[in-house]
Amino acid sequence: MAINLELPKKLEAVIEKAHQGAAEMLRPISRKWDLREHEYPVELDTLATLFEGISQANAIAFAGAEAFAAGEAKESNHNGANMSAVLNVMEISWGDVALMLSVPRQGLGNAAISSVATREQLDELGKDVWAAMAITEPGFGSDSAAVTTTAKLDGDEYVINGEKIYVTAGSRATHIVVWATLDKSLGRAAIKSFIVPREHPGVTVERLEDKLGIKASDTAAIRFENARIPKENLLGSPEIQVEKGFAGVMETFDNTRPVVAAMAVGIARAALEELRKTLTSAGVEISYDKPAHAQSAPAAEFLRMESDWESAYLLMVRSAWQADNNIPNSKEASMGKAKAGRVASDITLKAVELAGTVGYSEQSLLEKWARDSKILDIFEGTQQIQQLVVARRLLGLSSAELK
Repeated sequence: MAINLELPKKLEAVIEKAHQGAAEMLRPISRKWDLREHEYPVELDTLATLFEGISQANAIAFAGAEAFAAGEAKESNHNGANMSAVLNVMEISWGDVALMLSVPRQGLGNAAISSVATREQLDELGKDVWAAMAITEPGFGSDSAAVTTTAKLDGDEYVINGEKIYVTAGSRATHIVVWATLDKSLGRAAIKSFIVPREHPGVTVERLEDKLGIKASDTAAIRFENARIPKENLLGSPEIQVEKGFAGVMETFDNTRPVVAAMAVGIARAALEELRKTLTSAGVEISYDKPAHAQSAPAAEFLRMESDWESAYLLMVRSAWQADNNIPNSKEASMGKAKAGRVASDITLKAVELAGTVGYSEQSLLEKWARDSKILDIFEGTQQIQQLVVARRLLGLSSAELK
């Protein structure tokens, strides 16, 4: 049976529009905002308006809350909002992944909202929400089950106390998706996510981090001190289902990990394209008609990286397709994120090496992409965490059985 890996025409429109925006609006200002960390890239307001107009035409879904919301009944083979969103993210990240993370109303928190929020909550929040996602705390990184931030029900309000660090777009977003525990004694099952306005009593942006890469995207430490929010701001069901364990809130990652994989695929393709130009100008021939051992070392290395990129791309597409067709994709989302994160770091660093002085200097964007790519192998679960998730799914073991 033949497998057709070509994208349908309606998704080609996603790529065309997103690539045009990335090439004409993001690439030209990429270096500018990499050198001006903590300043807001004002050009992004125009890009956000463009995205909003396209989305209202019901032609393309972007990485906002509406992109992942449940729709009508689907046909047997459906390419919908999830596929559209990852392809859009891939192209925008080809332009600049840090700026992509800074586009208003396109945050990872928006995808998190849509994965657990009820239809009523989505309708109530509307389309003007720009949500950051706050999971990591000073006491833990990848172990999301170690959340110590608390949410105590007091009448018709939850009172949130705790500190979150490394919150992407935390100082710019209008809202923050906060992971907190309702009852520490009940373990992982009591961890829920809450939508909290950033400018809200008891919410304080403590500091902005200075980082290796994605400098155009602010990363904040945020403190919650007796922040009171309506009980309706708990995303999803308030019931603590001990038998379900941590699965409920972790479903967030089934939507967001393909998006992060798309970021990695986009930046890796940018590096490959730039490297090909550099090698070609240096007289290196890259042939698809000769085996690797019959070509120069740089050409053989390029072909290896290109093959790795293709596998990461296909894993990303598969996990998004599964989500569109209501097929459980936890394993595949982690596979795609693990592969893409590793591939992006490998390709961008190797591109710097093969391009020599051009790659290491600010003469090109190769050194910037190498710096930017590393975070894509870390946030939304490190390489090691993804491998654990995949192993647990393959072996049928719980997190307690395989650590």
